[in-house]
Amino acid sequence: MKKIVLSAAFALFAGSALAAMPVSGIVQSYDAHTRVITFESGKTVALPQDVAVPANLAAGTHASVVFDDDGDRANIVLTR
Repeated sequence: MKKIVLSAAFALFAGSALAAMPVSGIVQSYDAHTRVITFESGKTVALPQDVAVPANLAAGTHASVVFDDDGDRANIVLTR
């Protein structure tokens, strides 16, 4: 019984940790009007209005988007 409970707790923790992982890659496009970043991988991220967008965010830039603990809201955009 203990093994089942521990396995379930680990699966829940691992799932939430994976959900909050950043999305990183080369930016394919950024639409400033809709605040949507599209990565070359095909992933898209919509940025909330209160998240600062780096001035150099553009196609060809490497960017990382960090999410909140729940993994459902972008909090930070970093570029190189």
